[in-house]
Amino acid sequence: MKTILKTILFTVICFTFSITSNAQDLLETFKNQANVETVAVNKKMFQMMSNVKMDQNDKENQAYLNLIKKLDDLKLASTKNSASAAKMNTYVVTYVKANTLKELMQLSENGSTTIFYVDSNANKENIKELLMFVNGNETVILSLKGNFSLNELSIVTTKMKLPVGNSLN
Repeated sequence: MKTILKTILFTVICFTFSITSNAQDLLETFKNQANVETVAVNKKMFQMMSNVKMDQNDKENQAYLNLIKKLDDLKLASTKNSASAAKMNTYVVTYVKANTLKELMQLSENGSTTIFYVDSNANKENIKELLMFVNGNETVILSLKGNFSLNELSIVTTKMKLPVGNSLN
């Protein structure tokens, strides 16, 4: 009986480790591929961006500054290469399962499909992680972590001219 329990426990540990190792960091997975463009912005950069002098009377600028103070991490990978796009699709499926993200919405337009995933504890007030996957002529993965709302997020992606800003609007 002890041998069976040890075998089951060992199998569960190996399975858990394989899921965790397959759900590597987005940039670590794609940064060295020649046909994949990656962008990373960390909390320190967001803090520095919040100190940029802007017109404080402009409501859009104020909303932008308020949001970037709430962000911890933004990672983006994009490609137009079909082989890399297939790898990105596999990455998203594995990452969503390993991190128990739930699908928030799906949007299809102009030959592209965009799927938004959020952390399973997200509510209408705040999100701790948003993963967006765009599959079409260009394949894009956007990972954003912090404590923010979707309304706030659309302002930043548009202001930073990220290729996903229009989808959020």
